[in-house]
Amino acid sequence: MGKGKSDDPKDVKRKENAKMQLKRNIGYFDGVSFIIGSIVGAGIFVSPTGVLKHSLLNIGVALTIWTASGLVSLMGSLCYAELGTALPFSGGEYSHIKRGLGSLPAFIFIWTSTFTKPASNAARALLFAEYAAQPFYGICPAPEALKKCLALAVLWSLGILNGCSVKMAAWVQTVFTLLKMMALSVIAVGGIVLLIGGRKESLARFEDAFSSEIPNASQVAEAFFQGLYAYGGWWSLNYMAEEMKNPSRNIPLTVMTAVPAVIVFYLLVNISYLTVLTPKEIVSSVAVAVTWADRVIPSVAWIIPLSVAVSIFGALNSSMFTLGRLSYAGSQSGHLPVLISMLNVHSCTPAPAMIFSTTIASIFIIPSDLITLTNYFGFSAWLMIGLTCASLIVLRYREPHLHRPYKVFLPVPFVMVAMSFFLVLAPIVWSPNLQYVYAFLFMLGSLIVYLPFIHFKLHFAFLDKITCHLQLLLEVSPADGSAEGKCE
Repeated sequence: MGKGKSDDPKDVKRKENAKMQLKRNIGYFDGVSFIIGSIVGAGIFVSPTGVLKHSLLNIGVALTIWTASGLVSLMGSLCYAELGTALPFSGGEYSHIKRGLGSLPAFIFIWTSTFTKPASNAARALLFAEYAAQPFYGICPAPEALKKCLALAVLWSLGILNGCSVKMAAWVQTVFTLLKMMALSVIAVGGIVLLIGGRKESLARFEDAFSSEIPNASQVAEAFFQGLYAYGGWWSLNYMAEEMKNPSRNIPLTVMTAVPAVIVFYLLVNISYLTVLTPKEIVSSVAVAVTWADRVIPSVAWIIPLSVAVSIFGALNSSMFTLGRLSYAGSQSGHLPVLISMLNVHSCTPAPAMIFSTTIASIFIIPSDLITLTNYFGFSAWLMIGLTCASLIVLRYREPHLHRPYKVFLPVPFVMVAMSFFLVLAPIVWSPNLQYVYAFLFMLGSLIVYLPFIHFKLHFAFLDKITCHLQLLLEVSPADGSAEGKCE
């Protein structure tokens, strides 16, 4: 017998574990928790009014748009499932755009996301701080300094947690997703019980669902835009594809479980609101779920503000986890400093990437006015979704032999590309604003960095010394088998 390589599965697994790389610690239930946690934030509890308002209080049209928005989100997530199973790398849209459309569009994506996604996390942290602090101040507003300190504390707590242990971050995500779904279940079941109980005015409301004024095309489009915004976050799973156990099976299965579950819950919760409150009361309410609780469960109405805080915390944890993977993937491809793609030698987590993204989010919290500037980048999310689905189409024709464990029906990505570019252009055409020009110029400003540092590979030697010192300080090491070639 020669001294050949051992094919023993235990030896193979031991070698895999010894490698300095992200570990496949995220299973099916973790993936479902991350998707649901990313989609369900504070909106469904506080202000699910946009769809109803732009539907001109027409209940039938509003529920139809909630359903259609969910189905479009499901179509998009199935496109992402194909890309995630064929190219199971960290970075989500960034990795897919780089593989399908090239380095420059991918760099524009990560340049924009490096600012907009941390700003979104900062806004969530501030909202959590407001809900957590307000009960202690009664009718008086909580001090701004306190809210900012609490927001920074929760941001860095989650940043450290995600930088230390993937398993612990996934456990926290699962717990908080279960808690928020329990709260939604209380609202959904409460509404169903009341509806079955047969309140005449409630039943009449649904029997004549389409009887009120029908909105015009632009109003339906605006309501649709609001509905799609409520489902935002369905794309989060692809950011952690490199850490999914058995991605070929679990990515499509997770998507087909989580997104339909959210659609069903959103519909049931909206029906519950409409059973207890009139459309006018819903649109005029500051916090719809609180008003609902005051009517239905007044003795334990405090559960709803607590549920909102829990929901925001879970959404923030999921968002920070995915943002760390985006920074990690960008660094591996040479679009961000090399230190960011290094892994902690003890836990194999992208600790520098978590520190990087959490630091940027913290900068947005301190002068929180900066967050409002990023509101005009809303169109960029759908632009990147359109480019990702376009990458899928390009790869189908350019790399027909690429192994695809799951394949979406080809017309679906074409529909998603058309839908995406409509959603990019619609707000700019309907309500033109100079800020949109600034946002577009900021995205183009990425060329100022891309050309010298990425295209012409300009490099400063002193940065290597800084990287070396930080590497020793943080106890991090380059990942084995750099992913730079993965997305080429």
